[in-house]
Amino acid sequence: MSLLEVRDLKVSFDTSDGLVQAVRGVSFTVERGKTLGIVGESGSGKSVSTQTLLGLTAGALIDGEALFEGQDLLAMTDEQLRRVRGKEIAMIFQDPLSSLHPLYKVGKQIAEMIRQHEPDVTKAQARKRAIELLGMVGIPEPGQRVDDYPHQFSGGMRQRAMIAMSLALNPKLIVADEPTTALDATVQAQILDLMLRLQREFDTALIMITHDLGVIADLADDVLVMYGGKPVEHADRRSLYYRPHHPYTKGLLESIPGSTGAKTRLKPIGGQPPSLINLPTGCAFHPRCEYVMDRCVPEEPLLAAVGDKDGFPDLGHTSACWLPKEAAGLDAEAENLRQEAVALGRSADSPAATVVDAGEAQ
Repeated sequence: MSLLEVRDLKVSFDTSDGLVQAVRGVSFTVERGKTLGIVGESGSGKSVSTQTLLGLTAGALIDGEALFEGQDLLAMTDEQLRRVRGKEIAMIFQDPLSSLHPLYKVGKQIAEMIRQHEPDVTKAQARKRAIELLGMVGIPEPGQRVDDYPHQFSGGMRQRAMIAMSLALNPKLIVADEPTTALDATVQAQILDLMLRLQREFDTALIMITHDLGVIADLADDVLVMYGGKPVEHADRRSLYYRPHHPYTKGLLESIPGSTGAKTRLKPIGGQPPSLINLPTGCAFHPRCEYVMDRCVPEEPLLAAVGDKDGFPDLGHTSACWLPKEAAGLDAEAENLRQEAVALGRSADSPAATVVDAGEAQ
């Protein structure tokens, strides 16, 4: 049995402007000791998907299942969720300065979390454990820094402190919500290396949420790409990076700076993410897609197997796109297949042609 199995999760928010369909049917599994990367632009629903699992989306309209060791997180009471948060499932937020209380010392906050879940632990024991954890994540002189306030830590050190807090009770699953976004490249690499080392040491499952496929290049076992509140591609890391099928995934990969630096130009994805109140018809990505075809405008594709393994459909690699399943990859052959499909699937006076003309005009 998987450690976590999310089935058809839907999350909406009723606002004065209308119903925000933040998550529109997300399903995924996380195995023990493995890493799932969830990738997408801001507003794609990746953070809401995971925060909902821990009861952190107050006022949301929620449907679906989230089975953690067989128990549905979405059906738990507040008291039951409090016993799970921190102890069984820990979370690392994007901005550690806003996640840590500014008026309490860092060590006290770590110790408080330990004693909340383990009442038999004394203050002295919890403090000692906090010092050990700060040292484990690379905080220099942890015996002294344990009494510092969050503002006395640098951004990278605050994030290390949050990682230390998440590891305090040896959780089975850690959700890292863009933990390196606000950090410079050097510190970002250090934090990712630290998380990978600690995950191997403690055999902890990890969900890494990010907008950058480059961040999880060496970290994730499987990758889920989200757009407009829905998954658009799901595959193991190697398949996704070398044989992407969905045009959105291809666009994300092409927007990653390469090792050649200034010698090549980045290729951004044109247009803007869709409004989650007034979503486009058909495929939500079609207003921005260079491969849009006639059927993309009225019909929404579902996740389906693409590629094959040993002559059988690769059920682990799925994509929600009307392009032929063979059109996967970044090579010339895959591009030719995409262009042939577009030539056959787009008529001159079709809505798809209008979308393309509008995109070129921008």
